[in-house]
Amino acid sequence: MRPFNDATRRNIAARCSAFIRLADSDSTLPLKRAAVAIVLTPVGAAESETALLLTMRAAGLRAHGGQWALPGGRCDDGETAVEAALRELDEELGLRLSADAVLGLLDDYPTRSGYLITPVVVWMSEQAAITPNPHEVASVHPIALDTIEHDDAFDFVPIPESARRVIRFHHYPGGTIHAPTAALIYQFREVLAGRDTRVNELEQPVFAWK
Repeated sequence: MRPFNDATRRNIAARCSAFIRLADSDSTLPLKRAAVAIVLTPVGAAESETALLLTMRAAGLRAHGGQWALPGGRCDDGETAVEAALRELDEELGLRLSADAVLGLLDDYPTRSGYLITPVVVWMSEQAAITPNPHEVASVHPIALDTIEHDDAFDFVPIPESARRVIRFHHYPGGTIHAPTAALIYQFREVLAGRDTRVNELEQPVFAWK
């Protein structure tokens, strides 16, 4: 178990600092910039364990309604990834965090739907409150970091439509999360272990290509 305390915060910040991000892609594809937040939060008995926050997107959203996601969205003109991730946290979860809460950034992930997503790792204070916006978020689920570190938490499956493997995250019995969310969580798991594992070639399921 990773206790939710300052020692864990320092350890994860150090792992993020040691992580070497891939250089920005030279791709000529017209990808739109987006950012998501990997929010570290207390959970469990007496809120003593560290977890990350997953959301179920509201069913009425035009894109990817009813799907699992990390909180986040498209970057506004002139916004950095950090600014966009913090703004989206406020808009989706009513969670107002400052730039001091940011522990680091992971690799950009290009999606089949035309976005380049930057994951931003942030630490949520124990005093912060979450108030989901029902127009964007159906529910919020803390996933203990121990869960993503299990040997069988992820698998990689071939599909006939692509030469790349689809990554899947099995975070509870009967529940499966695919890329891009699964890929970003997987890379964070690898960063926690001190590994610079790349995920940009991991595939999304066909239903997420649009």
